Amino acid sequence: MNGIHDLGGMHGFGPVDRDPDEPPFHGRWEAAVVAIMRATRGARVYNIDEFRHAIERMPAARYLASTYFERWLDGILRILDEKGVVTAAEMDARTGALEAPRAPVARPAVDHTAMQHSDSPFRTTTAPSRFAPGDAVVGRNVHPTGHTRLPRYARGKRGVIAAVRGYHVFPDTHAHGLGEQPQHVYAVRFDARELWGEAAEPRQFVYLDLWESYLDPA
Repeated sequence: MNGIHDLGGMHGFGPVDRDPDEPPFHGRWEAAVVAIMRATRGARVYNIDEFRHAIERMPAARYLASTYFERWLDGILRILDEKGVVTAAEMDARTGALEAPRAPVARPAVDHTAMQHSDSPFRTTTAPSRFAPGDAVVGRNVHPTGHTRLPRYARGKRGVIAAVRGYHVFPDTHAHGLGEQPQHVYAVRFDARELWGEAAEPRQFVYLDLWESYLDPA
């Protein structure tokens, strides 16, 4: 889907400030969000593509004003409400209870085995891949309303197959309860000038892992 989350190639957002000494978490609540995500995904409440699509549906202004793990939390709450696991009203009530003065309570036991599952997107197939290394391709110029891993800046752009990555679950269907529908995935090399025009630095390339249905022969 076209949304504020797909920022690649957009201008006006300023430089990316990178702190080489940045800690994994800036507060205990961020670690708690990761634990919640792992526990709920480990219990098969939702898959990774449903989770990503839930984040993508944040209102644009709130998305831009939120930190990384605030976006995670927003997505988790949205998908738990949509699936009827915990309603928005129940979450609001629980938040109010936690904000009120209260006596300490015992922490519930956590089933860590629920977090120890394989969530690999790889699948097996005997079907031949449509493209091979060296083939010229073009990103399809499509604008799906649902989840997709085809970034806007690669749509309609020419590239070359650099490698065949294997057979993977297709996010565009997996995010919407339409099944895995796996496809071959390719590492596609794009010249930076093809993507960004004359503003790109010379002799620079961008590699994207793209599903077969995202590509047409060039």
